[in-house]
Amino acid sequence: MSTTTPLRARGLLRVRRPWRLAAEATALVVAVVVAFPLYWMVVSAFKPAGEVQSGHPRPWTLHPSLDSFRRVFDQQDFGRYFLNSLLVAGVVVVVSGLIAFLAATAVTRFKFRFRTTLLIMFLVAQMVPVEALTIPMFFLMRDLGDTVPGIGLNTLGSLMLPHIAFSLPFAIWMLRGFVKAVPPALEEAAYIDGASRGRFLWQILFPLVFPGLVATSVFSFISTWNDFLFAKSFIISATENSTLPMALLVFFKDEGNDWGGIMAASTIMTIPVLVFFVLVQRRLVSGLGGAVKD
Repeated sequence: MSTTTPLRARGLLRVRRPWRLAAEATALVVAVVVAFPLYWMVVSAFKPAGEVQSGHPRPWTLHPSLDSFRRVFDQQDFGRYFLNSLLVAGVVVVVSGLIAFLAATAVTRFKFRFRTTLLIMFLVAQMVPVEALTIPMFFLMRDLGDTVPGIGLNTLGSLMLPHIAFSLPFAIWMLRGFVKAVPPALEEAAYIDGASRGRFLWQILFPLVFPGLVATSVFSFISTWNDFLFAKSFIISATENSTLPMALLVFFKDEGNDWGGIMAASTIMTIPVLVFFVLVQRRLVSGLGGAVKD
């Protein structure tokens, strides 16, 4: 018995090891395929103009240059576009996160009519393509501009409001699992100790759900930061309120596209996303783990 068991274990290891190696090799290939466009973007940003426009491109450069970055920073109002994007993404992340937290708490902790219907409507809202809603939202932003200052067309509010609305369904569904994971006994114990509903909400429940908020904020930040459709549709004449993706249009010209400038601007746009991801990566992993566990 003692001799056959190790032999069986060795046999299982021999059978499983090739499959494990195949899975790891597949994951590595997928990672390389996904990362290669980013690598090509960064390399192209540092290439001289002659190498970028070459008919035989190479995935490296022996003569790195900062000319493309200089052209990007020499563009008028590039810094303003950067700040506008940062402001819009920051407001969307904070506001959508707070509203989603309160909504997830409401649909999880309280019983009311049409609660299930409301949750299904959140899923249905995610299924509608953004492109199909752009024209109706254009007229909505135009009409809101006549009644609500700072929300109409050519304002940053016209970019914040749609992104908040589109970020909420996913955030509510994800945070619902975190709120549900908090045992009701903890809430009852807090009330017995004299804590009010508001105190339990912000001092006990909010810290426990915070990893989920971080996970949802990453998706909200990325979708808002990279938005081009709304920025192009809602910012018509007030170019001072344009966001960073609009700055890429400067490098698309009739006589020929400046691919070096496009790649340099795209690289600069990627840096804030990477910084934001690095800052929240620990809580992001725990948040996604909690979501999967639920």
